[in-house]
Amino acid sequence: MTEKGASASEHRKLKKSRYIRINVFFFLVFVLFVALIVRLGVVQIVQGEEFSKEVSRTESDYASLPAPRGKMYDRYGRVVVDNVSVPAITYTVEKSTKTEDKIEVAKKLAKYLTYDVEFLKHELKDRDFRDYWLAANPKKAKKLLKEDELELKPSETYKLQVERVPDAEVKALESDAEQMELAYLYKRFSSGYQYEPQVVKSMNVNNEELSSNLTQEEVAIVSEHLEELPGVDVITDWGREYPYDPLQTIFGGLTSPEQGILESREEYYTARGYSRNERVGKSYLEYEYEDYLNPRKAKIEYTSDNSGNIVSKEVIDEGQRGYDLKLSFDMELQMQVEQIIEEELGAASKKSGNFLMDRAFAVVMDPYQGDVLAMAGKQIDLNNRSGEMLDFAYGTFATQYEAGSTVKGATVLSGYQDGMPHGQYYNDTSLYFKGPTVKSSYTNLGRVDDLKALEKSSNVYMFHVAMRIADINYVPYGPFYASDEDFQKLRNYFAQFGLGVPTGIDLPQESAGLISDPDQPGKILDIAIGQFDTYTPLQLAQYVSVIANGGSRVQPRIVTSIHTPIEEATLGPVAIEKAPKVLNRVNNTKEDIERVQDGFKKVVRTGTARGHFDYDVAGKTGTSQTHYYGPNRNYWGHETNNLNFVGYYPADNPEIAFSVVVPWVGSDADPINKRIANRIVGAYVDLQKKYVTTTEINADVNTTEKEEE
Repeated sequence: MTEKGASASEHRKLKKSRYIRINVFFFLVFVLFVALIVRLGVVQIVQGEEFSKEVSRTESDYASLPAPRGKMYDRYGRVVVDNVSVPAITYTVEKSTKTEDKIEVAKKLAKYLTYDVEFLKHELKDRDFRDYWLAANPKKAKKLLKEDELELKPSETYKLQVERVPDAEVKALESDAEQMELAYLYKRFSSGYQYEPQVVKSMNVNNEELSSNLTQEEVAIVSEHLEELPGVDVITDWGREYPYDPLQTIFGGLTSPEQGILESREEYYTARGYSRNERVGKSYLEYEYEDYLNPRKAKIEYTSDNSGNIVSKEVIDEGQRGYDLKLSFDMELQMQVEQIIEEELGAASKKSGNFLMDRAFAVVMDPYQGDVLAMAGKQIDLNNRSGEMLDFAYGTFATQYEAGSTVKGATVLSGYQDGMPHGQYYNDTSLYFKGPTVKSSYTNLGRVDDLKALEKSSNVYMFHVAMRIADINYVPYGPFYASDEDFQKLRNYFAQFGLGVPTGIDLPQESAGLISDPDQPGKILDIAIGQFDTYTPLQLAQYVSVIANGGSRVQPRIVTSIHTPIEEATLGPVAIEKAPKVLNRVNNTKEDIERVQDGFKKVVRTGTARGHFDYDVAGKTGTSQTHYYGPNRNYWGHETNNLNFVGYYPADNPEIAFSVVVPWVGSDADPINKRIANRIVGAYVDLQKKYVTTTEINADVNTTEKEEE
């Protein structure tokens, strides 16, 4: 084959091969296009609906709005703690809200609101200023980080930035009122969760100190500019209203809208579904019964798209007021008891020698049920004696004083428990111990039995009872030995009556009195006449109730029942009935109790309280020589007197038991304790006549010192 022929054959083969490759290429392109079309068909036809849903997918978030707390009623159904609606300015953070948005709104809102500088100083901490500075100065904040720190987690970088905010910048903010307002607004804006309205400013209805105190003018101007204040709203919040002035301290207080839940109990609240900005009870009844008074808040559902924009808002739960409390108080009696104390304390404090006298207390209770009908305390401002007296009702269970001879009923009953027979005689004459130490009554009373000892308030008789309990034989001018066990034995007897132990009242921060370690054995004699250990006025009321009801120590109670709230201005159905509770029976016989009851009758009729009562009262006087350790430190250690009285009315079949405690009186010559007690009984008697219907006294509880008074 010639060279020319071979070349033509190879050319044909090469051409054919090129044609085949082109066809294969076109075929592959065709296959790819077919696959793409099929895929597009699958996406559009098969998965189109799913992707369409993804594009329009929304998320729901929930937030709560304030609802009113439960109300409180007295024993006769009178509202004593009510709710009042008040306006509040709030700010709500949405998913799309950025830090710069908060700063911008804060600057606009600050034009319409004014805060007291002292309030801002109280609310703002160093960290708050640093957080605000970082938010308001993002470029400067970024420069606080090094290059290699920019790759750290946001939480780590922010911590470094907070630490590195220049102190000079913080001080500049602290000294500028306008910047303080912005810092506070930013703090409020950032203090809660998304979609949870944060109170920025609220109206003060209870004259609380250091409150933001929103005005009607501010409400009006903010309402007019809501369109330019995204996230800001004017809502209805709830505050407390007190139709009766007395006992506000016992009812307790709430945290402010700015404060929210108590930090000390944050875990407790969050575990129960509270939001951090929720108002809670911070003292006494509001605190003690928080679980019941707290409302079921209104619930709102926010629906937002993928960009975080809200597309709908719906109220899914209107909320409900908290449970209502029925209290044991008779508010008419409470008001009169407070007035009596104010009048008597005010008059007596002006007398010569009473310059340290600044307080007085009274507790009135049902001795069978434990219902506290009235508990009042008043205190004079020593720097402004002519000013309005301060409410000191919590002092009835949170402060303690030497009770003097009021405890002698417990001493005699302790003697009976230890084996002392009724009618036991002792010679009331001065006792002389090694030292020399002399212990005596206000005068030598001669030969006295147990009844005479109560009637005339014999100290020496009680000394002999204490020595009997401690198994001590009195030897004139001899040594005196009393062991720790002897002290504990006498105190254990007293504890049966509620002296030196908590009463169990349904209020927080109750004092159990002060039981001190004795510095000498002879103090056991002082305990027997109420001159060493100290007790609260409430403990004394519980103790005398034991004698009045025949030997049962009943737990004092403030709340008698808890009720489901209804729309009407009255108590709804009972949700929880709080039955009276007997804590213990004293280890005395019926005859023991009746004998001391006879002694208490003699005290009023022929003894140390003779001529001071206009009613059939039984009870025991008590004057305790003590030393002043009150608010005026210049007179600490000054000799003074506590004037006290415990009793019950009527002397037979008692309806009320009561205690009166007047500490730090200059002289025991003015019987202010007896005057207060007599007037309280008179107020009770008059009210029982006034009431169209009365609360029936349920007696189903099983009832089988210088001492010139």
